[in-house]
Amino acid sequence: MLSVHGLEVAYGGIKAVRGINLEVGRGELVALIGANGAGKSSTLKALSGLLKPHAGHIDYDGAEITGKPAYHLVRRGLALVPEGRGVFPRLTVAENLAMGAYIHTDKAAVSRDFERAYALFPRLAERRAQPAGTLSGGEQQMLAMARALMCRPRLLLLDEPSMGLAPLMVQKIFETVRAVAAEGVTLLLVEQNAKLALETCDRGYVMESGAIVLADTAQNLLASPQVRQAYLGE
Repeated sequence: MLSVHGLEVAYGGIKAVRGINLEVGRGELVALIGANGAGKSSTLKALSGLLKPHAGHIDYDGAEITGKPAYHLVRRGLALVPEGRGVFPRLTVAENLAMGAYIHTDKAAVSRDFERAYALFPRLAERRAQPAGTLSGGEQQMLAMARALMCRPRLLLLDEPSMGLAPLMVQKIFETVRAVAAEGVTLLLVEQNAKLALETCDRGYVMESGAIVLADTAQNLLASPQVRQAYLGE
């Protein structure tokens, strides 16, 4: 579904992503792990149309999308849940979800999308009239994920969904990630919690200093001495 070749992302003269190659097959759940500053978020921003690549090619669902803007890609079924959640703080939970459904005009179908979001995240149903800025960090992460799902993505990019959350909330978020994947949505997950990411995903890539340094099945990466020492604290 997603094929990336020679992707480079630069901020001024500084290269954050250095010619990486990666692939995500239809229906796969793939992890991209690495330390802070490795270039993971810059990669997702380029894939989702928020940053224009300095070089390289991005193919999605059989067509090249290099440099296409985010609003174009959302309409094609590619959505990003950004690092830091990015909810609209003064809008209610329901209004935030409606923003995720702006590309759809079938009211009955959108109503079903609301029901699906509230079924995945019952806490959001309880707080549907509450301003998003008053939610806890975990609830805002739920809302950011639910808002992205409102556009009915076929490929969902998740950027650090567990960041700053309590362990019980992290568990809930990853249960939802697995549930979404089970519905057939393809996922590319950027996550600093390498162990949890690899235990959740089918395959993984390890990124260091803007480059992909390892790529393998999640099981093999979990067993890798290099990964265990650098990312699993062993």
